[in-house]
Amino acid sequence: MSDAFKEDIEKACEVLRQGGVILYPTDTVWGIGCDATNAEAVERVYRIKQRDDSKALVILLGDRRDLWRYVDDVPEIAEQLLDVTVRPTTIIYDHARNIARNAVAEDGSVAIRVTDESFSRALCRRFRRPLVSTSANISGKPTPATFSRIPDEIKQQVDYIVEARRNDTTPARPSIIMKISSDSTFKIIRK
Repeated sequence: MSDAFKEDIEKACEVLRQGGVILYPTDTVWGIGCDATNAEAVERVYRIKQRDDSKALVILLGDRRDLWRYVDDVPEIAEQLLDVTVRPTTIIYDHARNIARNAVAEDGSVAIRVTDESFSRALCRRFRRPLVSTSANISGKPTPATFSRIPDEIKQQVDYIVEARRNDTTPARPSIIMKISSDSTFKIIRK
């Protein structure tokens, strides 16, 4: 891990600890992020995206073992899916806990993705809390596939923009989203 990478992680963590909002690369698209346990920071993310706060946000974790800290039950089928999936997969679990209420759906479910991308994984592990990870666009507008396509309107409203992967021009795409209930029934929300 280079010194610049470590410094980038530390700066992002400092902003997050202070309740700030960051723009950062993930295993899918660039994300607007904050501490998912801080309701005020989560509210800022909704305002930046101009998004109705009745829509839940995706939560990012850096380690699968952390799932048990934020949901009551991780169905075995979800664990099996995470073992074999090669594309980033967000799973909606029943009964969220230890996450800001405004980051959770009205029915108490929560959308969580365990990242395998180097920067976002290192950030999640260093921060030691779940991160909000919502696409860096105004709600209803196209999702930017690269950093250069993120609107200035978004960039100007966050407290820190991560340096890592800004020049990466590999087009990214959103994750698969599945809802897996405690009784192991599942539904594909987005392919």
